[in-house]
Amino acid sequence: MKISLLLKQARACRICEPHLPHGCKPLLQGADSSRILVIGQAPGAAAHESGVPWDDKSGDRLRDWLGVTREEFYDPNLFALMPMGFCYPGTGTSGDLRPRPECAPEWHQRLLDAYEPFALTLYTGRYAYERYIGDRYSTLTDAVRAHAQTLPKRMALPHPSPRNNLWLKRNPWFEAQVLPAVQRRVRRVIRSAERDVPLR
Repeated sequence: MKISLLLKQARACRICEPHLPHGCKPLLQGADSSRILVIGQAPGAAAHESGVPWDDKSGDRLRDWLGVTREEFYDPNLFALMPMGFCYPGTGTSGDLRPRPECAPEWHQRLLDAYEPFALTLYTGRYAYERYIGDRYSTLTDAVRAHAQTLPKRMALPHPSPRNNLWLKRNPWFEAQVLPAVQRRVRRVIRSAERDVPLR
């Protein structure tokens, strides 16, 4: 199935509507030629309101981490965006609720099978880490620290939420060592897309 049709079906999904206090609004992005996949957590309130994934302070920080502009980030020919939970789950006592558990089992593999292989996949935050690479590393921090082994094809990142400021302060090696490496890879992938040269 073509990715455009599958994305249309995913955006129409209502499987967890009874559990969403603000209703369904699945937020995904992608195209047949997407080069980089970002597997995030779930849309926040601001993204739910605007209908644009990563349209909040977390998205600003993520784009800064990757060294890309908004224009580049929202170009589906460059970036596919696929959260663990497609819709805003609402807020609990300590921030946003965890992503709804229905989305990833229902949609992720179908979407991944429809895409061409990605040049780079970014597992952003604990939930993406746990589903996809948690069996290989004891903690998300260990997975992030292992960037030299996981790049050039994949990379774990902490969630860029302002709630993670303490983690960033405790782990200065992330900004000093990890971000330059991931930015170099992202820029190389984007340059290959601009020249229409395969980089897989």
